[in-house]
Amino acid sequence: MLTLIQKDEIWQYLSVTQKDLILEGKYLIDIIKPHRFKDYSFLVFPYAKAYEGYLKQLFLDIGFIPHMDYISDHFRVGKYLSPHMVGRLAEKSIYAKIRQRTTDDLAQEMWHIWKEGRNQVIHYYPHNLKRITYDEAFEMIEDILNIMMKAYKELKHSK
Repeated sequence: MLTLIQKDEIWQYLSVTQKDLILEGKYLIDIIKPHRFKDYSFLVFPYAKAYEGYLKQLFLDIGFIPHMDYISDHFRVGKYLSPHMVGRLAEKSIYAKIRQRTTDDLAQEMWHIWKEGRNQVIHYYPHNLKRITYDEAFEMIEDILNIMMKAYKELKHSK
């Protein structure tokens, strides 16, 4: 999957920091291989972080967020990308903007990958410790990279 994204036009769009996170994530995958860890969430983390940075940059570049939100320590991608916040956020909802510009399917997919590949992996819930296997981590990583490429093609080129 890493080879695929490096050959895609999105690779030139990504910041050096985002590329570094992806390359460092690939390094982790290469050295870890399946061992006996109870949780492989740590393999997903660099990709989830790159996804967050990528989304902020993309949303800024296509006019979904202003520069002040992009540089803010308080702007939360998940809040604005959530389909559950459309009514409350109105014209500020990024989910609604994605649906308007492309399709409901893309908005749903971007949200799903955010929720599963970032929130469920990074956050700790005492009542529901989300542990993932090596294969699940690898699948999440592929999902993150795939949605990054898809969103770039559908949102960046639909301006």
